[in-house]
Amino acid sequence: MREERLLERIRSWEKAPDRRTREDPAKIVDSVLGHLRRILNTRRGNVPISEDYGIPDFTDFLRSYPESVRDIERTIRQIIQDYEPRLTSIRVSFIPQEEDLFSVNFHISARLATEDDRVPVVFESYVGSDGRVNIKG
Repeated sequence: MREERLLERIRSWEKAPDRRTREDPAKIVDSVLGHLRRILNTRRGNVPISEDYGIPDFTDFLRSYPESVRDIERTIRQIIQDYEPRLTSIRVSFIPQEEDLFSVNFHISARLATEDDRVPVVFESYVGSDGRVNIKG
């Protein structure tokens, strides 16, 4: 049941209290993807869980684009390391896009920590001109 976050596990236990099977990597990836969407679209300082949960306002970073790209990569990687323990060996890389000059795209690769193995995962994300982070698996 480690493939889900705590609140997801509680909901699952309520629906099927006898479920005790092996981990499902696809279910873990879906849960991680949902959590990354929440983390990367929460502005730092806006939740009671922690003052540094979430991302800083990327519109400030985007004003000094492209010089700020490495700072954004570092920030995204650090946030994922701090708040998504199911991922290890996290790499965030900028992907230049000539056709859309108003968004900043990133490739996120990592290893999914499962019971038996370290499964490679890849996510594509982009920061739009409104500062919102979109991510897909």
